[in-house]
Amino acid sequence: MSDRLWALALAFFLDLAIGDPAWLPHPVRLIGRYIAWAEGRLRAGCRRLRLGAVALALSAVLPCALAAALAEWLLGLWGPVPLMAGRVVMAWWGLSAGSLALEARWVRRALDQGLDQGRRQVARIVGRDTGQLSQEEVVKATVETVAENTTDGVVAPMLYFALGGPALLWAFKAASTLDSMVGYLDEKYRDIGWFSARLDDAFNFLPARLAGPLMALCAFPLFPLGLKGGRAWAVLVRDHKNHLSPNCAWTESAAAGALGIQLGGSHRYFGKVVVKPAIGDALRPAQPRDIFRMNALMLLTSLLALALILLAGGLACRVA
Repeated sequence: MSDRLWALALAFFLDLAIGDPAWLPHPVRLIGRYIAWAEGRLRAGCRRLRLGAVALALSAVLPCALAAALAEWLLGLWGPVPLMAGRVVMAWWGLSAGSLALEARWVRRALDQGLDQGRRQVARIVGRDTGQLSQEEVVKATVETVAENTTDGVVAPMLYFALGGPALLWAFKAASTLDSMVGYLDEKYRDIGWFSARLDDAFNFLPARLAGPLMALCAFPLFPLGLKGGRAWAVLVRDHKNHLSPNCAWTESAAAGALGIQLGGSHRYFGKVVVKPAIGDALRPAQPRDIFRMNALMLLTSLLALALILLAGGLACRVA
């Protein structure tokens, strides 16, 4: 197995162990500050925002890829130990399984203290307006976020690191950050964010189609928690296209089927109602315990994805 794959494995378990400590500077925050600054400059001085949208995306993605490639090259000049350590850190920064599970657990704990606390906590991880959500809606929002981010927060970063190292991983992370900040369809962001949204769709196309089936498969061994693998497969096959995004419903449908709940529906974003297609069947109301179940499904899916990526990478190295 190559040194890059060993670095990925170490980074994955480091992420599970410590997540993303709030006190530690993180490259995504720097990328986010640049995007906010560049968006403001483009809105103030660009007459054709749809063309500016391309410049915004490329000006974030390309420097991130080049910076990561340069860092890897410089570390390689210092020797194999600094190179391995740098790769582990750059991969760890790009993964979010640990922090995703932790944020979801905090929502569950906040709900135990009261609905208002749960609404405030879930607002940290979702883009929708949360001030009027019911308890069931808070749970569903958390489940949707964990399911969706199994793709773009875990499986995609692992896959791109394995394929192209830190450079490809951080090109993806920049595109993902762009999408989360400007990739909306409302009037405010439609022109400035269209290219970022399409770029993120392209990056997540393959990872989503890997993560969805893996998540349905992982529901089978989790039957002691009440998850149903057969139902996850059935809903995945039926509802994987039921989303405005071409990618999000792959894992959301597998999760909804495994849990026996229905996701999607009407949500409010920036004060406006957005109606999303239904995903899954409303066999029962969503309950706070579903957050724990979703975390277990996400973590097992992530582990299986890592194992497959390492196996495929190891076989490729032997063939080469």
